[in-house]
Amino acid sequence: MDATHRIKILLVDDKKENLLSLQVILAGYDFEFVEASSGKEALRILLKSQDFAIILMDVQMPIMDGFETAELIRGSDKLKHVPIIFLTANMNTSEYIFKGYQAGAVDYMIKPLSAEILKAKVLVFTELHRKNHELLVKEEETKMLNNVIMAANKELTLQYIEIEKQANELRIANKELESFTYISSHDLQEPLRKIQTYTTMIMEKEQLTDSGKHNFERVWNAAERMRQLIQSLLAFSHTNTADRKFVRTDLNIIIEDIKIEMKDTLHEKQASIDTDELCSANIIPFQFTQLMYNLISNALKFSRSDVAPRIKVKGRIVNGKELGHEKLSVEKNYCHIVVEDNGVGFAPQFSEKIFDIFQRFHSRDIYAGTGIGLAIVKKIVENHNGIIVASSKVMEGATFDIYIPEQ
Repeated sequence: MDATHRIKILLVDDKKENLLSLQVILAGYDFEFVEASSGKEALRILLKSQDFAIILMDVQMPIMDGFETAELIRGSDKLKHVPIIFLTANMNTSEYIFKGYQAGAVDYMIKPLSAEILKAKVLVFTELHRKNHELLVKEEETKMLNNVIMAANKELTLQYIEIEKQANELRIANKELESFTYISSHDLQEPLRKIQTYTTMIMEKEQLTDSGKHNFERVWNAAERMRQLIQSLLAFSHTNTADRKFVRTDLNIIIEDIKIEMKDTLHEKQASIDTDELCSANIIPFQFTQLMYNLISNALKFSRSDVAPRIKVKGRIVNGKELGHEKLSVEKNYCHIVVEDNGVGFAPQFSEKIFDIFQRFHSRDIYAGTGIGLAIVKKIVENHNGIIVASSKVMEGATFDIYIPEQ
């Protein structure tokens, strides 16, 4: 038993020497003895505390004998479980013994008492009491645990209902997005195409003043910007909904394909794309091609007028432990891709904001664009469970570090 629950034994005898004798016999065990000099006092003690392992009670006591006291104890629901052993010098007839058991005793001993037998009997009942106490503690702990589990299950049920609600809302939103995509692909772009077509026809066939031509050119340019914005929004939404099928891919092939596609632009700007031997990575090929295309296009767009654009693309496999970045696992290997340019750059305080959708740091009159390209880049990197970090200084170019898990 632990220190907070010592086993208690109630000793009931009208003679002080008998009470002392019982304590001497049972000395050496960590029992707590409570004495009662009469049946009435025993009942008063038991009404205050029922946590006794056993009652050792003399039968022959004045006013209220042991039999009567035992019957009153057994009449209480709270006390009837406490075992009673009668101690007497006269309990030597079967009628007397039967009366003791009928009163509620579990055993009896005839005086003079055998110390060894008394200890053996007491130890049986005290051990039973200890086991029962441990069982009650376990039952209470189990009850508390069950209450915790029931509360947790209730909370999980509420969360599941909320998740189902959100999932249903998401399904509705996806349907609306599909409708928006269809409208953007067809209904919105068709009027823009007609505006551009008729504007071009008017400028080519009608005799317009210089002011009139300028105004129609502005109409055509506004329609073109709207068309590019719609296409960029479609590309951004596509990065969220497209199937994510990862394929082991040589990044050198992707860069070479981009060089071919952008051949005219590179020639016009006298730009170059230099690559080191790039690593292979587990990627979504068409998305990653879009990512690299956007970064290289961005570098060409924001090039300096007095310097030919130079774009460097490097890549290597590196362990997360070497990188020391809080968002990267030290247990994983990453394909670290670096895209550097020598363009106009941007202020360091914009290194995170630059990836926000529709974010622009330059006038549209100087640098065309929709402000969605780098937002698409970041979304694609996140689709690959990676991160992207931008760093730059004004007029000193920009660097984009991409970390994609190797596996």
